[in-house]
Amino acid sequence: MKKAAHHSLAGIGFAVLASACFATLDTTTKSISASVSLLVALWFRYAFQAVVTTAVVWKGRGRKLFFTRHPRFQVARGLLLFVSSLLAFFSLKYMPVGEFTAIVLMAPLVITLLAAWTLKEQVSPMRWALVFGGFAGTMVIIRPDTQHFDWALLLPLVLVVTNSGFQVLTSKLASEQEDPITTHVLTGWTGTLLASLLLPFIWESPPDWTAWVRLVLMGVMATLGHFFLILAYGRAPAATLTPYMYAQIAFGVMGGWLVFGHLPDQWTFVGMGLVALCGALGAWLTVRENRLIIQPPES
Repeated sequence: MKKAAHHSLAGIGFAVLASACFATLDTTTKSISASVSLLVALWFRYAFQAVVTTAVVWKGRGRKLFFTRHPRFQVARGLLLFVSSLLAFFSLKYMPVGEFTAIVLMAPLVITLLAAWTLKEQVSPMRWALVFGGFAGTMVIIRPDTQHFDWALLLPLVLVVTNSGFQVLTSKLASEQEDPITTHVLTGWTGTLLASLLLPFIWESPPDWTAWVRLVLMGVMATLGHFFLILAYGRAPAATLTPYMYAQIAFGVMGGWLVFGHLPDQWTFVGMGLVALCGALGAWLTVRENRLIIQPPES
């Protein structure tokens, strides 16, 4: 009993570390957007993670690492994540990290409804209430028809849609018993290839050594974030870990304050809290009902 509790606490710790890594990735992305082309930064983020991950797992798997029975699904998943990452990078250029994170974390609520409709399952009143609560929180953050509103705030809403499709495909591949490590590596290389095709047209050298440091930091944080997630899910069930993923909102707000001196106003904090509460409860309910395994948003 004590051993199981110890493993669960370790899993929660790794999940929180993963959330901190993804928030640091988002903060660094926003920081570098003023000096480096976002597409160059996107290429570096994918290439770093793909090369490092492949190098780490190659010794134990060899060429089997790239074997898949569903290449079309793998390519589609990689394409969806690439589009999601592109939307995330452009969103972060124009809006604060905390607000961006809170809006994007609406995705689990959308995913659960999409899965329910796809599987022809009944949506409970509780789930509908959580979806409307999360949507209300998002509207409080965006506040259309006020001076607070900016059209850039709509970019994360599009990201929610693409990320939902990405998560549903992830679930489809998992149900087909595809190796999750293979799926992760192929997604990374798909993004690297797509970004590489654009690279000759958009390449610009980072202006100074600090830009190079931030690019490396992006790659390190993305790689470590996924590594910590693997460790977390290996030590605790998803139902235990999912609510702690919403710590990413707090880390995002902290990053925005430390790096950019930005703090959300009181109404934005209310909206963030509502999204986090409804999202965490909805994701926990989803895992309890054995529908989809909710993963944190990726950038």
